[in-house]
Amino acid sequence: MCTLFRWVAVLGILVGCSAAAWGRDIHVNNLAGNDRYLGIRPESLNDQAGPVKTIARALEIAIPGDRIVLANTGQPYRESLTLFGSRHSGSETRPLTIQGNGVILEGADEIDADSWQHVYDNVFRFRPRHLAYQQLFLDHRPLVRILCTHPCTTPPELQPLEWCLYGGHIYFRAEPMKRPEDYALTVATRPVGITLFHVQNVAILDLTIQGFQLDAVNAHNSARDIVLQEVTCRGNGRAGVAVGGASVVTINSSLLGNNGEAQLLTNPYSETFVRQSNLLSNTAPAWLDRGGVVIVDDKRVEGGIDDRQADDKEAPAES
Repeated sequence: MCTLFRWVAVLGILVGCSAAAWGRDIHVNNLAGNDRYLGIRPESLNDQAGPVKTIARALEIAIPGDRIVLANTGQPYRESLTLFGSRHSGSETRPLTIQGNGVILEGADEIDADSWQHVYDNVFRFRPRHLAYQQLFLDHRPLVRILCTHPCTTPPELQPLEWCLYGGHIYFRAEPMKRPEDYALTVATRPVGITLFHVQNVAILDLTIQGFQLDAVNAHNSARDIVLQEVTCRGNGRAGVAVGGASVVTINSSLLGNNGEAQLLTNPYSETFVRQSNLLSNTAPAWLDRGGVVIVDDKRVEGGIDDRQADDKEAPAES
């Protein structure tokens, strides 16, 4: 009998510890953090309890319902994230949360000055590692891209500070008496900002996601009950938000603009709810309808949207 009571007591302690661990905060700081730390505290006190350095590490140690808290250090987090399965899920009352605190998740990197080749006049070119979707940025703002028209046997004519993708190279025209290395040019090098796959009850809050080759957020498949709250998705090669099969995503009070093919892209069997959000057609349609259900401010719409600007939202800052 005493043995039974001891086992009951041990079980009670374990359950209590498990309940206490559920829904903890994991702190991330890309300047002061260390991925060998535990992420328990937001500050580093020369022990193992301080913040981790990367969001990817926080996701490695996260359990369902945790909150990942990002420190806004003034420097972007240069990562591509994947949330997958029950470990990166939550519940209705305790979603797994990424609390952005206004930080930037950045998909672009500087271009090595030695990569550029002179072509003619003020036109230069370099070969990026990935070609399907691209963006070229100046001071973190997308530059004007000139598309090749078929048949395209030579690069199109470029004006200063314009670029094109031709023959596996990015062509860029500098201003007179300047070279590419005279500019703060960056190019998209990471594929997707946040990929959501077979997760549920995930909240992403107060985060800017920019400069990725494909999408800022891709709810690829079976990503259900996803909430994007006060999220800015800008300057990505394809879409700000892409919602795929059997996924359910709510976009609240968010800004989508300056993306390459669409601000919002939906595919069959998905459901997307847009509430009090700006989807701007400054570079591409606000919503590209490839299937699925889209409900804007409690009204179902079909066939895509050219421009969507909520009355109480400001236009997004340029990427």
